[in-house]
Amino acid sequence: MLKLIIFGPPSAGKGTQAQRLSKEYGLPQVSTGDLLREAVAKQTPLGAKIKSYLDTGKLGPDDLIVQLIKDRVSKPDCSKGYLLDGFPRTMGQAKELDKMTDIDLVLNIVVDLESLVERAVGRRICKKCNAVYNVTSNPPKKTGVCDKCGGELIQRDDDKEATVRNRLKVYQEQTAPLIEHFRKKGNIVDIDGSKGIDGVYSQMMGAIKKLDK
Repeated sequence: MLKLIIFGPPSAGKGTQAQRLSKEYGLPQVSTGDLLREAVAKQTPLGAKIKSYLDTGKLGPDDLIVQLIKDRVSKPDCSKGYLLDGFPRTMGQAKELDKMTDIDLVLNIVVDLESLVERAVGRRICKKCNAVYNVTSNPPKKTGVCDKCGGELIQRDDDKEATVRNRLKVYQEQTAPLIEHFRKKGNIVDIDGSKGIDGVYSQMMGAIKKLDK
């Protein structure tokens, strides 16, 4: 049973690393962003409420986010553990998570915020399979086309510059204090986010392997 959190500011590369770790350890990737976008795509009343938050870069209300996560981790594929990507983001969510379960390790990607704006604006996502690319650091072989499935690559609304800057501001105000919360619990490891995709991944693998010792 392995329960991990990948933590860090928007566009720090959490999704890319979560996909790799998920494959490596056979853990479902529970992404708040994906769950929110799925609700929006299904055009449920909840989705309509969420869309207004996503479009402005604000965080959704805690009760709504916690409910989404609770529903997801109660599914059978999460019975042997899971990887939380983008949750918790506020102290309220962290306290609810403490009530729900114990987390083995928090992997905190530390990265320069200005470089994140650049990274986010260059990000492209496959409409079909959700694969993540970046026009400068990790471009697809053919512009606008996914290497894996041939799907169309798009820039999400929440990756546009004004929204990204707002998300980073919200992150600093509301989410950064959580790092202290996890430090007190003693289960957080800082990962140097400037080391490139493979460098970040190897640091994460090293931290997880130490758990088994």
